[in-house]
Amino acid sequence: MIGTLDYSTLQQLWWLICSVVGSLLVFLFFVQGGQSMLFTLPHNAEEKKLMVNSLGRKWEMTFTTLVLFGGALFAAFPKFYATSFGGAYWVWMFILFTFIIQAVSYEYRSRENNFLGARTYEIFLLINGSVGVLLIGVAVGTFFTGSSFALNEYNQVTWQTPTRGLEAVSNMFNLSFGLFLVFLGRTLGGMYLLNNIRHVPLNARCRKSVLINFLIMLPFLLFVLLSLVTMDGYAMNPETSEIFMEKGKYLNNLLSMPLLLLFLLAGLGLVIYGVVVTSFKNSYKGIWAAGFGTVLVALAVFLTAGYGNTAFYPSYADLQSSLTIYNASSSKFTLTVMSYVALGIPFVLAYVAYVWKLMDNKKLDVDELHNSESAHEFY
Repeated sequence: MIGTLDYSTLQQLWWLICSVVGSLLVFLFFVQGGQSMLFTLPHNAEEKKLMVNSLGRKWEMTFTTLVLFGGALFAAFPKFYATSFGGAYWVWMFILFTFIIQAVSYEYRSRENNFLGARTYEIFLLINGSVGVLLIGVAVGTFFTGSSFALNEYNQVTWQTPTRGLEAVSNMFNLSFGLFLVFLGRTLGGMYLLNNIRHVPLNARCRKSVLINFLIMLPFLLFVLLSLVTMDGYAMNPETSEIFMEKGKYLNNLLSMPLLLLFLLAGLGLVIYGVVVTSFKNSYKGIWAAGFGTVLVALAVFLTAGYGNTAFYPSYADLQSSLTIYNASSSKFTLTVMSYVALGIPFVLAYVAYVWKLMDNKKLDVDELHNSESAHEFY
């Protein structure tokens, strides 16, 4: 059946697959959100150790999903990968650096003879949880606001600014999108820690942090949504492949694809529900409603950027250099082979869910931290 799919269908399928992986990554940013609260939530070393070890059970999932997201984009849309990483490399270098120091921190934070000290690695985790997520949000924001690049006939990229992508931070939409992700991650992080740790004082602070971070997130979310439905967008003429500016393009996409609008509204509703039951109903399970809602919202955003004959990586310096899922994808043969491989994804997800359940079968508490038999498991 996959072998009979036409080229455009395969291109749309792979944008959907990449969007699903990217949406799962946004949900997993609860790890980064938790890391960004290491200096505010815990009141002593024992509580901080509980937080680090709770997050340490999941950080590799976030890291692996990030790699999978990048790998899927590279394989399915290599022209985007080459243009973005080849041009806006300072943004991606900073992002990758924050994730490298995250991995190093979990590995060495509690090692004996650690000459940097645990606090240094905790600062590294804070940087990953704040700066790393902020820059990823800024990079995704350029899917709508555009970047400053041009491609020649050989697809060689010329970036028009010396800051190599960092100029995107100066755009209010991009910056607001990044800050929205930071505080969404902190909101989810508080819910996750509440669900994963049994410690009454820390649990109470987690509940409070969920509401506070959600309220801080709201202005950035509202600004992003308002901008999204009012801004001009980068559209493609399906007959000529010409890129042109269309008034209200992203609103038109949402209205012409009602399922995406449903995803967006339902996702926002689930996030709000998760915050309410966590903050006011003393529930420990708000993370699941808010997490699923986060995936739906992120999926709506990614699909709005790529579907509906839209340039998902537009260039405001040279409109015709803008990338769409049709001019940036791999060959039909490559996408077909990859689609057969992708049939194994549900089994991988099932395994991840099984491992997650085993890890969270018992809530982490102080007694478990002091259990010498499992001491090697802690960071």
